Amino acid sequence: MKHVDFYFDLSCPYAYLAHHRVNEAITKHGATVTWKPFLLGGVFRAIGTPDQPGVHMPMNKARHNLLDMHRWAEWWGVPFKMPPTHPNRTVLALRAILASRDIERAATALYTTYWAEGLDVSKPEVVKESLDRAGFDGAALLEKAETPEIKEALRKATDEAIAAGVFGAPAFVATMRDEPGVSDATELYWGQDRLALVEEMLSGKTLPNAVKPAEKDSVYTLEFFFDFSSPFAYLASERVEEVAKRARAKLVWRPFLLGGLFQAVGTPNVPLFEMPAPKRKHSGDDMFRWAARFGARIKFPSRFPMNTVKPLRMTLALAEGDRAPFIHAVMRAYWSEDRDISDNGVLAEIASLLGHDGQALVMRTQDEALKTALRDATQEASTRGAFGAPTFFVGDLLFWGQDRLDFVERALGGWRPACG
Repeated sequence: MKHVDFYFDLSCPYAYLAHHRVNEAITKHGATVTWKPFLLGGVFRAIGTPDQPGVHMPMNKARHNLLDMHRWAEWWGVPFKMPPTHPNRTVLALRAILASRDIERAATALYTTYWAEGLDVSKPEVVKESLDRAGFDGAALLEKAETPEIKEALRKATDEAIAAGVFGAPAFVATMRDEPGVSDATELYWGQDRLALVEEMLSGKTLPNAVKPAEKDSVYTLEFFFDFSSPFAYLASERVEEVAKRARAKLVWRPFLLGGLFQAVGTPNVPLFEMPAPKRKHSGDDMFRWAARFGARIKFPSRFPMNTVKPLRMTLALAEGDRAPFIHAVMRAYWSEDRDISDNGVLAEIASLLGHDGQALVMRTQDEALKTALRDATQEASTRGAFGAPTFFVGDLLFWGQDRLDFVERALGGWRPACG
């Protein structure tokens, strides 16, 4: 048996995007899917997340998130319009969906009203008209939505989501049982951009790359901003050269100090430690899933967070052509071998094995010129809109996260999202 529960709230744009793809993505692997509405604000309150997380984001990240929504909509060919009244209260609409007894059809109608037409689904007349157009008796469903039975049903649905470990929308809880009597294997995935990972769990194999190799050299350079302290930058480093090669683009490695960037944009120094427990657990699970997908070995280090100033300065001290082998060696030393990459001896050994004068390179980390170079690199990352690692630039287009490498590759091939 293979089954996926799709947890959603109408107020989440990424859940809107997911609802267009979820049935096809899951049923083609022989699995069943159940749509489960829940109140996202109720989950946020239960786990200690602000009701409107976007309000508390650094400006650079908030801007990127808005662009990211539009990019995904364009990538998937989905109509998308940011409502001027967003975020809208969705309690009434969610209750009406539950009252309809046809959750998929009612939710699809209201998603279209919210995110394709940009209308306010907190208004009863908007909900009524949307449901009427979908073939329901909108007035009857609105009346039923106010009954104690339906109000309790939404509370129970939200409690169920919390119990399942859901911390945001969309969430997918995938369950597999290979044989009768065998305990279920259950995994939680968060985000429409994790549907590919859900599919890989259901099918048992890695999906093919979504972008075709380039037929001619890219006119763009791929800039890869990274810090050794980020596990997702490590994962990106294991695949970024492959992406650049397929796109026939030049790759430039851009080291910067992530802690310095966080300080500049107003992010906690170790975001992982600030996450609610369910999101922190998912982030760890997600890390290992992406490692498996990229064929990278990862072992969460016993020394975390790590001071990476010295290896970053050493990277800047090397000629550009010598950087990639050193970066890979340091990344793997920390994220695969649990070595202390702040230690002079470890760093000297890594550099020496690559044919450099390791001791001399370590000594150079105290040069004022290298200190300034790292500060300047970090300031440049901030000025250009970066807010975390890994960050990629293709011309003036910024992409964040190892999970946006398909976007990066498409941009190297000439894709210019309409939204920028």
